[in-house]
Amino acid sequence: MYLDSKEKEEIFKKHGGSETNTGSSEGQIALFTYRISHLTGHLKNNRKDYATQRSLQLLVGKRRSLLDYLKSTDISRYRAIVKELGLRR
Repeated sequence: MYLDSKEKEEIFKKHGGSETNTGSSEGQIALFTYRISHLTGHLKNNRKDYATQRSLQLLVGKRRSLLDYLKSTDISRYRAIVKELGLRR
């Protein structure tokens, strides 16, 4: 599998505050970003994989809604995560 538990712990530790804080918006956004980049690389090689394309669109939508939530609740945390992950907004 492309994402094992140790990599997830590192992502949540870096962006979510701790390894066990998997519910934070920043941690989930970072995890979605990692998964999106992986699926994008897969789709570059397999253009006709429509199931993966749909999964990618769903992930982008989930990340978008989390970013919108974070923007409406705490703009400083939103700006920090967008800058840290290098997202275009």
